[in-house]
Amino acid sequence: MTEAKLGHLPKPKNSAGRNLPAAIGVSALLGGLVLLAVWIGPVGWYPLVAAAVAVATWEVVMRLREHSYFIPRLPMLLLGQLMVWLSWPFGTTGLVAAYVTAVLFMMFGRLFYHGRSTPPQNYLRDTAVAIFVLTWIPLFASFAAMLSLIASAEGVWGGVYIVTFMLCVVASDTGGYIAGVMFGSRPMAPAVSPKKSWEGFAGSVIGGVVTGALTVSLLVGEVWWIGALMGLGLVVCATLGDLVESQFKRELGIKDMSALLPGHGGLMDRLDGMLPSAMVTWLVLSIVGG
Repeated sequence: MTEAKLGHLPKPKNSAGRNLPAAIGVSALLGGLVLLAVWIGPVGWYPLVAAAVAVATWEVVMRLREHSYFIPRLPMLLLGQLMVWLSWPFGTTGLVAAYVTAVLFMMFGRLFYHGRSTPPQNYLRDTAVAIFVLTWIPLFASFAAMLSLIASAEGVWGGVYIVTFMLCVVASDTGGYIAGVMFGSRPMAPAVSPKKSWEGFAGSVIGGVVTGALTVSLLVGEVWWIGALMGLGLVVCATLGDLVESQFKRELGIKDMSALLPGHGGLMDRLDGMLPSAMVTWLVLSIVGG
């Protein structure tokens, strides 16, 4: 290609903002783990989701504790695992029961942490934040885990639903990343995340909707518009999930949840948009799968 032709290509309006080679390498490794777990089935998928929940919960709780929030580490980890694992044999009933148990534990346990004679400090703040974290990470992640359990009357393999979810997530992230870097100029929510643009959101919508329509039509065997609606809902939830984490980090004055993943930050920095979108995907695919 000549220099003259290259001169007509649009130049990026924004920088990538991260170590791209490292990010690609880590993404490839994580993608390989996901594919292996999907191939194995629920026996492989559930441990992977449970491990991700444990790491993400640890990252968030430790960040909160660094900023004087009292969030009990071990109970948060154990209750999060309870939510994930009870969703396997008992489905949504087990998940709701575990979630309510976790909420009650946080509400009641915090009352008497300093004994019966000493009033709790920052009770409302710390209890509300603990319940927020339990909802944000293990509750939403459990819907991703339950994708492997969807039983189709047409005999569709359960792993197809996970693949559909992951392809839509990747397409949404890729479309938003490319459109945001190349064309992003109109901030979507500058007070929360200055780098997130409407152009990037449009790229995510295109990627998510098109991929949702194709995967639901070709892999799941349902009409394309169901997949398109699922893709749209996934993109909206993923975008709002990104903004929630951005505000979370902004209030704590941090850039990343941790330095666990080179080029990405922490594991939670990769899961922020996937977690709420997993619920939408599970809802749609469980309806069409059933």
